[in-house]
Amino acid sequence: MRQASIRGAGVCVLLSALILSVSTAFAEDLAARSLAANCTSCHGPNGNSLGAIPSIAGLDKATIVAALQAFKDGTRQATVMQQHAKGYTEQEFAVLADFFSGQKRQ
Repeated sequence: MRQASIRGAGVCVLLSALILSVSTAFAEDLAARSLAANCTSCHGPNGNSLGAIPSIAGLDKATIVAALQAFKDGTRQATVMQQHAKGYTEQEFAVLADFFSGQKRQ
């Protein structure tokens, strides 16, 4: 009887860890999508532009972060990207780069 209780407790711990892991991944994905939504109004669905603005889907993470940093510090000229980039932190740059680099380029 005692072994069954210990096994049952072990299963509960493993299930709890799995649920927490899935919940955390879901929350991180939702946060990334929410942050990226600001970009998609110009850069298109999932970063695939439908017009003259460059697509950012599938770009290398380092390329995306470097571009955002250059917009933020003013070393890369743009019409609106400098203002957008100034509103983000380095951590948010990393989240955006991770999200858009993982999108399929169309």
